[in-house]
Amino acid sequence: MQQLVYVVDDDLGMLDSTLWLLESVGLKGVPFTSGRAFLDACDPAVNACVLLDVRMPGMGGLNVQEEMRARGIDLPIIFVSGHADVPIVVRAFKAGAVDFIEKPYNEQLLLDSVQQALERRKPVTRRDPRLAEVQARLDQLTPRERDVLLPLVRGYTNREVAEQLNISVKTVDLYRSRVMKRMQAETLAELVGMAIAAGLVDSLALREPVRA
Repeated sequence: MQQLVYVVDDDLGMLDSTLWLLESVGLKGVPFTSGRAFLDACDPAVNACVLLDVRMPGMGGLNVQEEMRARGIDLPIIFVSGHADVPIVVRAFKAGAVDFIEKPYNEQLLLDSVQQALERRKPVTRRDPRLAEVQARLDQLTPRERDVLLPLVRGYTNREVAEQLNISVKTVDLYRSRVMKRMQAETLAELVGMAIAAGLVDSLALREPVRA
């Protein structure tokens, strides 16, 4: 059965470049410029995954994800977005996304993620063998580094973390850099994904709005 990649993005330039990239490795991309058009046309029975932009006119990616669940469309979702603030990343992963990649994306990173999504087509096979590596990195963090990690992936700013831990913002910056390096995370979105994959999501919640 041919493997398909549904690509949903209102940016035509990004859409075309992503389709070309997929075709260069023998994957068939099926383009859509709106979430509604994708939902109306997608076939949940095919061997496919979805590359889904977060912010689109009309129906955003997170709403598309919710509608897919409501319709019983069980296709692995990879979010690709230039707007990777922590609450959005956490919400996407908690709703079942398999990855969240920031634009402009690394081409090989995107292709690797697509291949992994296609291989774990069914939810029961979604556990990634790299989870043990992530857990090993978490185990190497010092207590203070873990103290900084948890509020960061919850969506708190460096200043808010400093206030919580009664340390300076400069010290938080230092520990944040150490955590990113130890966890081998290039972006905060990637760090959030690691924390969720390791099971820390049970203790995480979307940030409540800060009251004035």
